[in-house]
Amino acid sequence: MDISLKIPTTKYARDIEEFRREILEANDKDAFAGCFGLKECESVADWIKDVNKWRNAETCPQDHVPADVYIAVRNSDDRIVGVIDLRHHINNPVLRAWAGHIGYSVRPSERGKGYAKEMLRQNLLRAKELGLIQVMISCDHDNHASEKTILANGGVLEGEINVDGNVMKKYWILL
Repeated sequence: MDISLKIPTTKYARDIEEFRREILEANDKDAFAGCFGLKECESVADWIKDVNKWRNAETCPQDHVPADVYIAVRNSDDRIVGVIDLRHHINNPVLRAWAGHIGYSVRPSERGKGYAKEMLRQNLLRAKELGLIQVMISCDHDNHASEKTILANGGVLEGEINVDGNVMKKYWILL
C-alpha cells in the first residue's frame, strides 16, 4: 500500500478541511477517532498548532498525555486518506480503561481499500520506536472493519467494556 504517515502541516490545509467536511457529511459517530479535535476546531491552522502542542510533555495539556497525530497521505496523488494518532502512554483513566494508545479514521470515500490496515501497521512501527512493548487499541463491538484491521495487525482480544451504553472491544498488540 502506497501511503506515508506525515505530520500535519499547512501544506495539507485544504485537504485536511476536505477530509473534515467529508466525515461531517457522512454523519459517522466514530469517524473522528484519532483526529484530536478536528471535528470541533475553529480552523485547520489552529488544529495543526494544537496537534504540535500535544507532541511533547512540556506543551501537552495537563490532563492529557503526549501524542503524535499523523495524516496518512497516498503517495501517488498526495491526497489524505486518513488520520491516525499515537498516544505515548496510557497513564490516564480513560485511555487505560478503553481508549488505548491509537485511534484512527479513514476518509469515507477511501474506506474498504486497506488503508486503515496499513496506517495501523506503520503506526505500530512508530510505537516500537517510542519504546512501547505493547499497545492497547479498541473499537465498537459492531465495527467489523476496524476489528479486522486490528486483528490483521496482531490484535488479541482482552475483553469487552461498556462505555456509556456502548460496548467496546479492547485489544492488545504485542510489538
